[in-house]
Amino acid sequence: MEADGTLYTCKARGKFRKERISPYAGDRVRITAESDGLGTLEEILPRKNFLVRPPVANLDTLFVVTSVCDPVPVPLMIDKTIAAAEVRGIEPVLILTKTDLQDSAPWEEIYRKAGIPCLSVSSETGEGVEAVRELLQGKISAFTGNSGVGKSSLLNALFPEFALRTGEISQKLGRGKHTTREVELYPVGGAGYVADTPGFSTFDMERYQITDKKLLVSGFREFAPYLEDCRFVSCSHTCELGCAVLQAVKEGKISRSRFDSYVSMYQEIKDVKEWQQKSRNV
Repeated sequence: MEADGTLYTCKARGKFRKERISPYAGDRVRITAESDGLGTLEEILPRKNFLVRPPVANLDTLFVVTSVCDPVPVPLMIDKTIAAAEVRGIEPVLILTKTDLQDSAPWEEIYRKAGIPCLSVSSETGEGVEAVRELLQGKISAFTGNSGVGKSSLLNALFPEFALRTGEISQKLGRGKHTTREVELYPVGGAGYVADTPGFSTFDMERYQITDKKLLVSGFREFAPYLEDCRFVSCSHTCELGCAVLQAVKEGKISRSRFDSYVSMYQEIKDVKEWQQKSRNV
């Protein structure tokens, strides 16, 4: 799309394939406009951030959507997604859906204590929908989360004109069918754009380039006030004596579930060497 709102269907030049560069939804680009609404993608401008899955660039906000039931929340999946946003300078917002079916208060308490913006939403009753709409204004945002949690239903409630497809929950598998096949940006009021994204059921730390255990701690903002008080500079914040983060967990200042997610993620990447990080994060 050009600045005047004209839409072009563009083919990328072969150099992108040779350089193993893939255009992402949200990219700012230079194109050569041709006739009949066609064009050629010439250049992808520098990105301020990006996510590999979903493949979106230049995000301001990542809405991490999870349902309070059917399917039930998976804390580790939520925390990995939030960490992926945090380390890239993307503001995470947790959206708890299906609150007409079950109370979301226990989950709200965990994430508000962590300093993560949290909204409870019901696409059926309309609860919280307007609060989400306000956060979309003037920003590039994406919705992501496990399959079946109601991303497309929420977007339909926000913007009925999108007419996004929704799917029924697979009772046998306990998760939703993949109704969204590709990432697409939709213009919203207030000069904003929102992306609906494919559902997912697995999360690979390497694909998200969270392989540096020193960087991982920045994905947990509630740890920040305690990091300088640890006894050892090289503290991993997992098991050391004199760790201020561990003490904060014992005192209830940091949620145990969030801490458990951090430890699980740390164990997953602790043996990745520095030279491996450089080769994987290109």
